[in-house]
Amino acid sequence: MRSFIAALTLAAVAELALAQLTPPDVTVQTEAVAPGIYMLVGRAGNIGVSTGPDGVFLIDDQYAPMTPSIVAALQKLNAGPPRFVLNTHWHGDHTGGNENLAKEGSLVIAHDQVRARMSSDQFVAFLQSAVPASPQAALPVVTFNDEISLHLNGDEIRGRYAPNAHTDGDVFVTFRRANVIHAGDLFFRFYPYIDISSGGSVPGMIAAVDRILTMADDRTRIIPGHGPIANRADLVEYREMLVVTSGRIRDLVAAGKTVEEVVAAAPNADYDAKWAWTFITAERYSRMLYELIEKELKPDRT
Repeated sequence: MRSFIAALTLAAVAELALAQLTPPDVTVQTEAVAPGIYMLVGRAGNIGVSTGPDGVFLIDDQYAPMTPSIVAALQKLNAGPPRFVLNTHWHGDHTGGNENLAKEGSLVIAHDQVRARMSSDQFVAFLQSAVPASPQAALPVVTFNDEISLHLNGDEIRGRYAPNAHTDGDVFVTFRRANVIHAGDLFFRFYPYIDISSGGSVPGMIAAVDRILTMADDRTRIIPGHGPIANRADLVEYREMLVVTSGRIRDLVAAGKTVEEVVAAAPNADYDAKWAWTFITAERYSRMLYELIEKELKPDRT
């Protein structure tokens, strides 16, 4: 678990600073998920991999400096460069390798909003980070609005749009035959980060989790955006946490409490020990939820 927390903590660093780092001495860890399907864990979002006679299908590609380590991990699986890369959303810890892989022949796929956000300068208020537009070579070549299906390696792989959840361009990916779901950043194994600057919302996150739950059974293996591989029971627990913790803060916002009063009240202290972590501490989680819920309940004030 510590390695997962350390990996995601690095993802909290501002995008521009990360872009200037030299390639880290990091070995990408590979975990088998199902026959022909793997999870790669490096220094950012979890990568999903499908290998087989139709080539390599990759879900997300971390930061650009991680590309050599990712390629090396694929080589250990006797897999070549990815034929397709599907981004679950626009954040750089999931799209940073796009340009490198596209230059090697990978076709990058994502939701329409991912290309839109990557095509223009962004500002992530939560990180106080300005993110410049991505180079043309990094942009998704194939985009879609609702769903996309790929028939590869003996499976039906489907990317499904989840509106206004972690961002406004989130996609989760299902493998029908293998009974595997890659949830992207709709599912953290910790307190989640919901990017209000990119159209994220609490109701959207909960709705996305509900949709994933309808497609999972007790045998489904779920790859979260960050953290260890999970199952349906883990996702149910995550949903309960989201509903309870956001509900408490929603009640305080509706009662007219200030953000400082909410933080001082520590309304989710009983959840903090298990769910808080270095990036989303108990205080940052309360402040993030307060801002999201205030925008939801009082849109004219934000």
